[in-house]
Amino acid sequence: MDISDILDQFDSSNVDHLIPYDENLFNQVGNAGPNGEEDLRALTRAWVNERATTQLLEWPQDGLITRCRTRVKNQIDLVERLTGNMDPKKNFSLIIIQTDVERWKFMIRSYLRARLAKIQKFTLHYLSSPELQAHLSDDESAYAIKYQQTLHQHFLNSFLGKFPINLRNLNDTAGGITMIEAPDEEASIFARGLGSRDGGDIVHVTGRGRNEEGEIGIARGEVVVAKWSDVREYVKKGEMELV
Repeated sequence: MDISDILDQFDSSNVDHLIPYDENLFNQVGNAGPNGEEDLRALTRAWVNERATTQLLEWPQDGLITRCRTRVKNQIDLVERLTGNMDPKKNFSLIIIQTDVERWKFMIRSYLRARLAKIQKFTLHYLSSPELQAHLSDDESAYAIKYQQTLHQHFLNSFLGKFPINLRNLNDTAGGITMIEAPDEEASIFARGLGSRDGGDIVHVTGRGRNEEGEIGIARGEVVVAKWSDVREYVKKGEMELV
């Protein structure tokens, strides 16, 4: 494989392998749950999106992570049942199952660690309002509160305790300057078009330049460099994904 082969993978004309916009992939409806392949695609997309931006994305509300953990547990149980079987054919199947389990486990762990790193870096920011705290799962919210309490107590014992009482807060906004560190929403990211919600192949994105706003059409499969704040809503709707 040479550089031309790599570039061909990002050629906007080579889009047959891309997964088009599918609302059921993000908002599962009806009684029938998604199958393993749909969950794997959704997990992969959530994992890549989470790692590609500095802002903490919303926790999947459709039970995706719970289902993925259940699938991993079921596969591990299957491996344990087949471990004692010495049939070479079944042992080969066992290797395939174990490899698949490790793939799922890697993505789940990497996804959770990426979120945990953002929570630890911007704890006060995500605890500063109910709207931001809604991005966290229940476990993440409990962890963030405990982490901030422990960190603040450590600072008090180390040096803040020697400061005047009015200077001990870590979320001070005196003078119109906030001490709360927030992720950079203007950071540049790479994003790929997936098609619009109405079934079209073009996503119309409004971007802010230095002097004025402008609108561009991003075709399905086209990769662009943009500000995160300009494409955030399109990623949330599933019309674009980060790469």
